[in-house]
Amino acid sequence: MAKTIRVLIAKPGLDGHDRGAKVVAHALMAAGMEVIYTGLHQTVEQIVAVALQEDVDVIGLSIMSGAHIPITEKLVRKAGEAGIGDKTIVVGGVIPGRDIPRLRELGVRGVFPGGTPFAEIVRVIRENVRRD
Repeated sequence: MAKTIRVLIAKPGLDGHDRGAKVVAHALMAAGMEVIYTGLHQTVEQIVAVALQEDVDVIGLSIMSGAHIPITEKLVRKAGEAGIGDKTIVVGGVIPGRDIPRLRELGVRGVFPGGTPFAEIVRVIRENVRRD
């Protein structure tokens, strides 16, 4: 039997808008995934610590502030340092199309600008998580 995909949804930095993150969390739960939501104003270090503690398969960042590239760069570096650089990372929020190639270069498996259908988010996560 395949194990349930565990997804961490994190709101890094000072961004105080979490409605989208909560809606996506509910959609992922409806798709049979287990979701851990960090709440607002998390540091990258806190996000990595929770990802380790909860043994998640996916780290999902919800970023509305425009700081998605530096936050993702730091997350990728800190996850690698913590020995969890193999986790699937996805990023959603206000993501201009011109920034998607850079996020992909950083190893982000799914980039979900506002309005991305839930089915697409679920599909990308399922395709990128190896379940034993």
